[in-house]
Amino acid sequence: MSFQSVWFILIVVLWVGYFVLEGFDFGVGMLLPFVSRNEADRRAVLTTLGPVWDGNEVWLLVAGGATFAAFPEWYATLFSGFYLPLFLILVALIVRGVAFE
Repeated sequence: MSFQSVWFILIVVLWVGYFVLEGFDFGVGMLLPFVSRNEADRRAVLTTLGPVWDGNEVWLLVAGGATFAAFPEWYATLFSGFYLPLFLILVALIVRGVAFE
């Protein structure tokens, strides 16, 4: 197994880990209007995100950093070709974090 294959597998594991764990946050956000009848219920639902919120964002940072470190050509191609969609995703992640706080 080559060094590139090891890095590729590591990056796949990091991105899959981020998307699986972030799915919990997205699910809580989507269910919030339906399961919270008052402010106390809303706070109770949002406190389930507390212990895992920052940990999930670390997965994103590590996956992006590993992609940049191992395959800079991929990173450059991805960010030059999809600059606007990735910028909008970044803004959406920031706004979502502010909305939960």
